[in-house]
This record gives sequence, C-alpha cells and structure tokens, in this order.
Amino acid sequence: MGKVELVSGSPIVSQTDVFPEDYEDFFENGALALHLVAADGTILRANQAELDLLGYTAEEYVGRQISEFHEDADTVSEMLVRLAAGEKLARFPARMRAKDGSIKHVETTSSAQFRNGEFINTRCFTTDVTEVVEARRQLARKDAEMRQVLEALPAAVYTTDAEGKITYFNRAAAELAGREPVIGKDEWCVTFRLFTADGQPLPHNECPMAIALKENRPVRGVEAMAQRPDGSMFPFLPFPTPMRNDDGEPIGAVNMLVDISDRKLAETNQRVFLDELNHRVKNNMMMLHGLIRSAERESNSAEARAVLGDAAQRVGAMAAAQQALYTEHDRAEVNARNFVNAVCDSARQAFSKNVTLHIDAGAGNLANDVTMPLALVLNELLTNAAKHGCDDTGNCEIWVSLRRSEGDFVLTVRDNGPGYDFKVTGRRSSGTGLVSGLVRQLRGSFTVAPGAGAQCTVRFAGQSQTEGRPDL
Repeated sequence: MGKVELVSGSPIVSQTDVFPEDYEDFFENGALALHLVAADGTILRANQAELDLLGYTAEEYVGRQISEFHEDADTVSEMLVRLAAGEKLARFPARMRAKDGSIKHVETTSSAQFRNGEFINTRCFTTDVTEVVEARRQLARKDAEMRQVLEALPAAVYTTDAEGKITYFNRAAAELAGREPVIGKDEWCVTFRLFTADGQPLPHNECPMAIALKENRPVRGVEAMAQRPDGSMFPFLPFPTPMRNDDGEPIGAVNMLVDISDRKLAETNQRVFLDELNHRVKNNMMMLHGLIRSAERESNSAEARAVLGDAAQRVGAMAAAQQALYTEHDRAEVNARNFVNAVCDSARQAFSKNVTLHIDAGAGNLANDVTMPLALVLNELLTNAAKHGCDDTGNCEIWVSLRRSEGDFVLTVRDNGPGYDFKVTGRRSSGTGLVSGLVRQLRGSFTVAPGAGAQCTVRFAGQSQTEGRPDL
C-alpha cells in the first residue's frame, strides 16, 4: 500500500496511491467527452460522454476513422497535421455528425502523445457548443435584419460607442452628410461641420449626441444646421438616445437625423404669405381709418361726428396692433412693450394736449390671437379715461401698465379723475359694455376700483409660444 503524507494535519493521498483502475474510471466516467485517435485517424478509444454526445455505441464508433464523423474532412486533416507537428489545439471549432443525422458544433482541445519522437495518438476533449453557436447565429441574423431595416429607412441613423466613436451608419446618413464617415475614427456626428439653428459654429463635442452620452440622457427638441464638404447646408432635428447596460451606464448611443429642409422652406413660404397678408390688412385698416376720419370731418351732425370719431379711434387701435405684429420677426406673437406703446400712440392722436400718458409695460410677448381684442380694450379704457378722468383744472394724467402676475397678464389703466361706479355705467355705457365683451373673449376678468381716480384692471391668462421651449 502507498504512503500517506500529512499537510497541515490533513491526510493527502500521494501519486503512488492512484491505481490504474482510478485512471480507467476517470477516462470512462468523466463528465467531459474524451477520445483517443491514432496517427492515421483511427478512433482508438472513446468514453461514455463522447458516445452520448453523438449517440453511437462503442462498437459503432471505436475503430473507425474519425473523419467519418466529421462534417468537414479538411478540418480533421488540419487538426491531425497540426497535432503531428507537436502543436496543442485549444477550443478548435469543428462540426461532428451525430447518429440521428444532426450536426453538433463542438470545440476540441487536444494534444498528441509522442514516444521516441513518434506520433502515437491524440488526446481530445470535446465540448458541445451547438446551443452557443445557434444563439450566435440568431443574434447575427437579427443583427443583419436590423441592419437591413436601418438601411431601408429614409432617415439618417448612426451609432457610437461610449466614447462617441462612430460604430455604424446607414446609407441615408452618408447621403445626408454628403460624405462617408470613418468607422472608429469620426466622433459624435457623421456630419462635416455643425452650427446652431441661428448659424453659430457648434463643435462636434458639444453637439446633441455628445450631450446625450456625457449626461446619459436623450436630447430632444433641438434644431441644428450641418454643412456638407461641398459647402451646402441643411437644417435637421437630431434624436440622440443613449444605449445602457444592466447597470444603467451608457455603452453607446443611437442617433437619427431628420432633414427639415422642406419644413423650413414651407415655413419661409408661409412667413412670406403672412407678411403679404399682414401688409395688406394694415394698409386696408389705415385706408379705412382715413375714410372714417374724412367722413367725420365732412359730417354736419355732432352726433355722427362723435360716432365716427369713436369708430376711427377703434380702427386706429386695431391698425396699431397690426403694425406692431407686422414688425415682429415671429408673426405668431408680439412684444408686449411695443404693442402697448403702439396702441397708446394711436389713441394719443385723438386726445388734447392736456392728456398725459405714463406707460409701464413689462418685457414679454403676447400671443397673436389676443392682440386685436386687447388693443380694443386698451383703446376703450384710454378713451374713457381721457373723457372722464380730468381734474378740476382740465388736466388728465393716465397711467397704463401691463405686467405678468402669477402666470397671467394684468392690464391696468388709472387716471386722476373723480372715478365712476362701474355697476351703474357698465350697464349703459357702450364703451364699458364693449370692454366687458372683449374681456370675455380673452377669457379674463374686468374690474374697476371704486373711489376717486378710476382704476380699471383686466386680467387674462396667456403664455407666449416661446415660453417652455426645450433648450440644448
């Protein structure tokens, strides 16, 4: 019996205690498929795991040429040549044919036994990787299908790694950019040069894609301009979105560039059309204003002149609002200060020199759809203050204010006159009745403070279209 050595108080079996039957048991009953092949390719021996892998009995497998069980004869020849040369094979891929006709994808780890320089046999461990290969094939198939989808998209799509290096781009991206991006070299964007929507140079490392990766968030609602190598420019909307691992860390990003040249052209055409329309409306209003003033001067009736004067002043207020809107770059809204000044200047033309206006209009923008009713409201309040807000000496001072308060617009018109009771005059005065109707159109409220010095307040909700726009 062999000797027993003690290591740290524990008995360790020495190599002399391993009996031949132990090696035999290791070979036959090992969990890994194992076979021995002679130099001429004859299978000398195979354990049960090998036979179970392929479904053969020992009589059907041992003693035959290993090439009979391989799908690719050249693979077997290459393995034997390399083993005979003394090379060790590690996870060498091959395809073996099972008894039921199925193909097993395997990886073979093998080395050769030499005796006196003569190649005696191989020692091959075989690992079934069929499921792994099939999974890889499915992933490759899905990847190929996804690439076909991306290539078919009319929108430019590209991807980057976590550092911003371009890893893929579809044909639409190259055509939009006017260049062939360099995979693994170009960074952040496939375009040649970038600019902000207002034409300022935009470094690639500050573009929306760079921000999406650096801040690990999608970027939306940002317009940009790109220049092609031939110098042509195009506006686009990017949609960069980070791709994350299981821990939420960015491993890359995908971006889609949508060319909005057609939309910009349509907006330009629409702006030209609106400019022409506004110009004609303004001219027509001024012509109407002139005709009414002319009729007022020619009328012999004092009552008719009063009515025509009020009508002319109202048309003048509307023309002033139209003029203020026409001079804005954004035809959808108007600067509040410019609007109030324009309406007050129009109303002032009908007042005597004893009327003094004090204007305090805060910065901000008014939506286009509120300008006309608000212009008429302001004109009526100014006219009423000029008529009834004079002091004992005949002088009249009017204070006009337009401010924001808790998200609403608040218009106040105050004079230094004796004041009036809105509950009484509001029912019989055409001016205050018109104001009440217009305020309802604005979905607002109209109040008059009691006591000396009438103070009329109009409050209405309103958000300019530029508020709440997303920034880069």
